[in-house]
Amino acid sequence: MIGTIAKQIRNYRQYRQTVNELGRLSDRELGDLGIGRSEIRGVARAGVAGL
Repeated sequence: MIGTIAKQIRNYRQYRQTVNELGRLSDRELGDLGIGRSEIRGVARAGVAGL
């Protein structure tokens, strides 16, 4: 149980870090990556799910 909670906390921190980093990029930079600003949270969620 403790391991599960620790994993959830790590995943959430990684999610937030990804959202913050992508959020700092300009629209042009995001476009170069093929990501729209409205897709940032979904991309971050998918990244954490892949861990």
